Amino acid sequence: MANNFCCHHLSHKLRSSIFSLRNLPLPSSPFTIGTLKFPISPSRRTHTLSAAIHIQSGRFTWDDVFNLAEPQQNESSDLDGYFEKVKLCNRNSEKQCEFIPFVFEKRIVGYVHNRFADNLRRFDDVIILPDETSYGGNFGCYITLHPRIRTIEDRTSALEYVIKSLGEELVPGIRNELYPVKSSFGVPEYFSLERAAAPYFGIKAYGVHMNGYVERDGQKYLWIGKRSEVKPTYPGMLDHLVAGGLPHGISCGENLVKECEEEAGIPRSISSGATAVGAVSYMDIDGYRFKRDVLFCYDLKLPEGFIPKNEDGEVESFKLVPVTNVAKIIRRTQFFKANCNLVIIDFLFRHGYIKPEDLGYLELLQSLRTGDCS
Repeated sequence: MANNFCCHHLSHKLRSSIFSLRNLPLPSSPFTIGTLKFPISPSRRTHTLSAAIHIQSGRFTWDDVFNLAEPQQNESSDLDGYFEKVKLCNRNSEKQCEFIPFVFEKRIVGYVHNRFADNLRRFDDVIILPDETSYGGNFGCYITLHPRIRTIEDRTSALEYVIKSLGEELVPGIRNELYPVKSSFGVPEYFSLERAAAPYFGIKAYGVHMNGYVERDGQKYLWIGKRSEVKPTYPGMLDHLVAGGLPHGISCGENLVKECEEEAGIPRSISSGATAVGAVSYMDIDGYRFKRDVLFCYDLKLPEGFIPKNEDGEVESFKLVPVTNVAKIIRRTQFFKANCNLVIIDFLFRHGYIKPEDLGYLELLQSLRTGDCS
């Protein structure tokens, strides 16, 4: 089992559906996923490269956004641009073999890169690495908390000490915000962990993303935000009207109401009308970081006269954009924060903008839940 750990927790069903895209062959190993490759038309490649130049420079304007949403000659109507955005959220799956299972009460709650784990060995009064292979992995051990730490509060405090001791050099962006650690959604949490450390311990993280839309003269429009240029993460990129991680001690519904008020000035009297419409999931490996995220999706139909106003300084501005143009922006550019693409693509499915007649319809639909959606 140890030799076959790579991608062990991806179901065969999901792997098969993803690899059926564009008739790609499955790799020979039953637990290995290769790099997904989808053909991109020359016209879309041009738009994508153009967008990438803006992003690399850290700057693009609303004018750039609207110009790239204009009709293009000889534009393909296939779904390649959407598949490309799904790939951006599911990178480097073949590197899962570099991670050690993080186990608590005989359940895997996360994954830690073997080199990052070297930094944890000195905290042997908090974190231990028993020699055992029953949880898989290529390193003959797993990571867990010291059994003497018995309560939720003590576990949380002990890990807080570890994270602060590692410091910004190893865990950048510490926010003093706690995420619950659990084996799946809806079960009791074992302890909590600093949000910035979540991907370094590979725990499941949950969030809420809301599509705020308006109907006018038979056409739908989405409110889109542009993140502040001074935000430490994804500065200046396009974002949902409202989105946020799900911290310790709050329900999805209450968190959405809170984020609506802080991010867009939407009062409870309006935000309470948001409808839960499902979830998307992804798994992304970037160096020592392993993101295993599930995003709960909401739709909120807003009054035509409502104008959002950011209250927490994290959004530079908002624009109301026709949904058809939002779809073009996603297909042609990388202007959106990567995981927002998945939620908006899900919106496009549910509102009939992506149809069964489109080649790759079912494969794209399945790919929106590539991660462990539990």
